[in-house]
Amino acid sequence: MTVSTADLKITWEKLPADFILDEEPVENIDQPLLAAGLREILEIAGLIVAGILIAPNMGICATVDSKLVIKAPDWFYARNVQPLPSQEIRRSYTPNLEGDIPAIVMEFLSATPSDEYSIKPSYPPGKWFFYEQVLRVPIYVIFEPAAGVLEVYQLDSGGRYQPQQPDLNGRYWVAGVGLFLGVWQGTKAERSGYWLRWWDESGQMLLWGVEMVERERQEIEIVQERGDRLAAQLRAAGIEPEA
Repeated sequence: MTVSTADLKITWEKLPADFILDEEPVENIDQPLLAAGLREILEIAGLIVAGILIAPNMGICATVDSKLVIKAPDWFYARNVQPLPSQEIRRSYTPNLEGDIPAIVMEFLSATPSDEYSIKPSYPPGKWFFYEQVLRVPIYVIFEPAAGVLEVYQLDSGGRYQPQQPDLNGRYWVAGVGLFLGVWQGTKAERSGYWLRWWDESGQMLLWGVEMVERERQEIEIVQERGDRLAAQLRAAGIEPEA
């Protein structure tokens, strides 16, 4: 499949099976934890169904002016993705050939921002240019975990990213996912700090598994405390609770 723009010829071709992907190490432990946290919430809420691809640090491919370009966002979400043949492992993702353009891509900044803001059009293009001008991803998120700074950019009718303003709760609506995205501060596992979280349309924060277990424990304790108080009241009135 080929898409032509004023300056670019974009072809969507599957990555060759023998193509050797760069094995770039993850810059810090925050990145995989943030990515896993975002996915876990969606999975527990039953929002990951057939045809949805959520991947951290997986290469998204496009051929631009006959040159293969691969960018690996820290997190992306795509719909209508075709299943792979049995026993085949997904190594990369080519939009328009294997499924929809990602509804959202995210980058988690390390100590020094670099390619995330690059609009360099020459080969290899910068990430910003690739997401905006080649992939045309509707929403691009840049998150700085250390300071909890969240930037959300949305593609306008002219094909350019425009910064979005949060709602009164400090959250951003992500239409392609059907949820609000925002920043939450707290502790999960071995990491304390700022996290990205999902909220539903009613404003309820979707929970991680450990939070659901804790909520259930608290609810059981409340029921037990009420039962104990009722039993004490009955005994004070000369009635044995068992009766």
